[in-house]
Amino acid sequence: MSPDVTPGGPQQPDPEQWEQVLRAMLGPAADDAIAQMRAMGVDPSAMAAASGLPADPAALQAAIAQVQRMLATSGDEPVNWGMAHDLARQQAAQGGDPSLSPGRAREVIDALAVAELWLDAATDLPPSSGRPRAWSRAEWVEATLPTWRTLTEPVAVSLSAALADALRPALGDGPDGVLDLPGLPAGMPFGDPVQLLRGLGSAVFGLQVGQAAGTLAREVFGTTDIGLPLLDRPAPALVPTNVDAFAEGLDAPLEEVRLYLALREAAANRLFAHVPWLRAHLLDAVAAYARGIEIDVDQLEEAVRSIDPTDQTALQEALSGGVFAPRTTPTQQAALARLELALALVEGWVDEVATAAAAPHLPHAVALREMVRRRRAAGGPAEQTFASLVGLELRPRRLRDAAAVWAHLATTRGIDGRDAVWAHPDLVPTSQDLDDPAGYDARRQAEVEGSADLDRALAEILGDADGTVDGGARAGTGSGPGAADASDDEARDGSDGPSDDERPGGPVTI
Repeated sequence: MSPDVTPGGPQQPDPEQWEQVLRAMLGPAADDAIAQMRAMGVDPSAMAAASGLPADPAALQAAIAQVQRMLATSGDEPVNWGMAHDLARQQAAQGGDPSLSPGRAREVIDALAVAELWLDAATDLPPSSGRPRAWSRAEWVEATLPTWRTLTEPVAVSLSAALADALRPALGDGPDGVLDLPGLPAGMPFGDPVQLLRGLGSAVFGLQVGQAAGTLAREVFGTTDIGLPLLDRPAPALVPTNVDAFAEGLDAPLEEVRLYLALREAAANRLFAHVPWLRAHLLDAVAAYARGIEIDVDQLEEAVRSIDPTDQTALQEALSGGVFAPRTTPTQQAALARLELALALVEGWVDEVATAAAAPHLPHAVALREMVRRRRAAGGPAEQTFASLVGLELRPRRLRDAAAVWAHLATTRGIDGRDAVWAHPDLVPTSQDLDDPAGYDARRQAEVEGSADLDRALAEILGDADGTVDGGARAGTGSGPGAADASDDEARDGSDGPSDDERPGGPVTI
């Protein structure tokens, strides 16, 4: 007997049923979309069949219920973290992720211990207090996922709110804010457009975070490869499977590669452990970017109109290319500039210190340095995923310039003087210093002199304003160098001085 192929039969989706689904997903625009699809010769039920979704109504409703459960599990979270966790573990396990044997773990721990000894001669910063570890890819995911939450949630919250606000006029709410969609079960998330957007956004962000974290787990060497500290408490760790994969095809022996990467990991952890303001500065730059997110509705509408729903490849490229991409505001551009400079300074310091520590011991230290530089400059699939997710490229574009600045400071000030620059954000190099490393000291001296001149000017103004100098003992018209000096000293003692923003050039920050 031939199978039943009548509309609504078990082998062909019901056109009316699928039109209801489209109306549930597209809202008031569904009728126009369906009409355009038919004008192009596209049958909604044929699209359903091509998608591989269930053909009979009961199975279709089960699929919709599954989508409902997916959206419901997001709750009020901006990112579906259960989904992110599961996908990250799946991605990390691709190609195999065996548990580390005691012997392999010992190789990593020993390499990190040697790295700490060598670094003592190359930096004044002491080792971090965290216990060194050797991780599988899955263990890396578990350890770093909390920081991914810190990084991505501000962006997810801002993007979801901006998208909902931008599309709210076109959502077409029915009575009591719920769309009336005959034929669909009551209470489905499709009925509330705002909740639909939030649920879909949470699910999409969960998928993207999971994809990025899982892909990174197959690429990173430790916890600091992307320039951001991925642990709350710094502790050096290496993923030996990835270290081995990187060493394949290189002229340097595996042991040298492992030691050089251990030096970089240990150096970065020293920096994050003993420069308390640095981690917060980096994460705050991401949050500042997130707070300024705006959706370009015109660009969104144009992108949607340009998509050919019959071309699956074009549709996928449009979605992955940033159909919902936010526009960059001046505030965001400033946050991006701060983050880019900070990443360059961190990795430039690590690059300089690790290579200086390796040079007396590793014959291939310079070659390994160049290989790592090129790898970071090129980026990888995981970094591209993260860039599309939050709009940030975790790439130190000026790594070489930053390394040159740190090398210059080590030459002119010594190792202790170079590392002392991290004591306060006002002391660290700026973009101008990256352009001209040799002028660092002259520019800092000019800032000090300019601040002193401003202090004297303020002291004179304050003295003239209250008509007294020297604690009010004499009138402001008094003369003589002693009176002037007393006035200056009194004005300084009686005020906190100008704020950073009042000094010439503003605060020196990264």
